[in-house]
Amino acid sequence: MTGSIEAARQFYAEELRFLTHMSSPALFAAFATVPRERFVGPGPWRILGQGGYWTTEDADPRHVYHNALIVLDEAKGINNGQPSLWAQSFDQLGVRAGDSVLHLGCGTGYYTAILAELVGPRGRIMGIEIDAGLAERARVALAPWPQVAVIKADGAIGPFEPADVIVASAGATHPQPSWLAAVKPGGKLLFPLTSTGGGGAMALLTRTSEQSFDARLDYGVYFIGFSGARDPEVSSLLSEALRRDRGSGVKSLRCDAHDKDESCWLHGDGWCFSTRDPIPAGSAA
Repeated sequence: MTGSIEAARQFYAEELRFLTHMSSPALFAAFATVPRERFVGPGPWRILGQGGYWTTEDADPRHVYHNALIVLDEAKGINNGQPSLWAQSFDQLGVRAGDSVLHLGCGTGYYTAILAELVGPRGRIMGIEIDAGLAERARVALAPWPQVAVIKADGAIGPFEPADVIVASAGATHPQPSWLAAVKPGGKLLFPLTSTGGGGAMALLTRTSEQSFDARLDYGVYFIGFSGARDPEVSSLLSEALRRDRGSGVKSLRCDAHDKDESCWLHGDGWCFSTRDPIPAGSAA
């Protein structure tokens, strides 16, 4: 390999912008500057590619600046996440300078650092990780970003402080009540909605009223399960719903009490992905 690490990061960000049609200059700058090698441990690195696992030939940090899954714990199936997926998701999320962010399942903190660059020094990020080893690695790696705090805790339970943005980095079968309760008016929740043993959709929810969210499901993601945020019965119903239309007709998440009807794409206890339009602020359900 030739060239500097700075050039490798710049090329990496350019490639992500090309792959995802990234529109945010701040997000591009974050991917071009945050040192990914700080968060993935010492090389050589294990890579999860289309043909399975393989190992980089040496510990040159420029190896990590590709749109690749870098293994964090092979035995547990934990990796650093697909950069293009998170670049596209964060671009749609529209994190702003000064936002408060809750990052659930933050792992070793790479995408937490990307979020920290977006919120800037006036923003605030709370990273939560249930694995003690990963949480400690994240605390160390995120030291240069004083707007970030990391704690070891169960990200499925709460309660949590209200946040402008909540991001979950592992697959849930349904939105957790503690997550929904913590989203500020006009705030957003991003999480992988996944069934057991199959693909899922990245869910982007934007609160429109006390009992309603605008909802968008982008099908085609695979994630390790979010411990504590999975229900076998809901997983089975989710698999059926995704097979029907991959969530293309979903427009809202309803939190009002109602009987299941033909507009209920996936009806749960206290929540329902619906084909109805979201309820605007100030309107009755």
